[in-house]
Amino acid sequence: MKTDSSDPLVIAGKAYSSRLLVGTGKYKDFAQTREAIDASGAQIITVAIRRTNIGQTAGEPNLLEYLPPGKFTLLPNTAGCYSADEAVRTLRLARELLDGHTLVKLEVLGDPHTLFPNMPETLAAAKTLVADGFHVMVYCTDDPIQCRMLEDIGCVAVMPLASLIGSGMGILNPWNLRLIIDQSKVPVLVDAGVGTASDAAIAMELGCDGVLMNTAIAGAQHPVLMASAMKKAVEAGREAFLAGRVPRKTYQAAPSSPTTGLIAPLSNTKT
Repeated sequence: MKTDSSDPLVIAGKAYSSRLLVGTGKYKDFAQTREAIDASGAQIITVAIRRTNIGQTAGEPNLLEYLPPGKFTLLPNTAGCYSADEAVRTLRLARELLDGHTLVKLEVLGDPHTLFPNMPETLAAAKTLVADGFHVMVYCTDDPIQCRMLEDIGCVAVMPLASLIGSGMGILNPWNLRLIIDQSKVPVLVDAGVGTASDAAIAMELGCDGVLMNTAIAGAQHPVLMASAMKKAVEAGREAFLAGRVPRKTYQAAPSSPTTGLIAPLSNTKT
């Protein structure tokens, strides 16, 4: 089974061949941003509306000159927002700047130190945005109950954190992720905490529908090379999930060659 157009990631009714979503912050300039994103193969690009110029600041470099909406699906996000009202206002501004664009990433933070999501405010913002016609992908805790609540509200994807944003700690609670994956009818994407390619592969092997990352690529010593590595890791992890791994057998070996029809051992008798 292939992981290209025959196995698409479908979000809000649109199919994507890449299951890697990439952020646009922390690069040295917009040119490097574009180079890394090209290397990643990502089609959905997330943009922090409060931190990146996409036309709201005249006379300054505009990200859209490097990442045109005709080539990429832009995913405006509410990074830096700490209340539902603030997040809703930010995404309504993004919709105006992007000519009615409705696919958005909601994140409402509860703490500037950990950047952990404030779930009561996140749930409130999600209700308002869905009612207002937005297609909401939502950054959230790895709590299966709250993920179910977000899906019931009408969010088009849930995005539980693997570990703290920018921490590079990888997936700290795979068991909760599996619970969320098993119950969800919308895509589940790991968001936050990925540090290297093996983290991305593990997320996909668990059954996640995709991975979103920024710091792991932009903060690497060689961002473009890391972007290429992440592309391969996501593809390999997806293929491994679809292939179905062998079961784990604690304290039990299993020979890799047949155990029947063995060739008789050579005789030790001298002639």
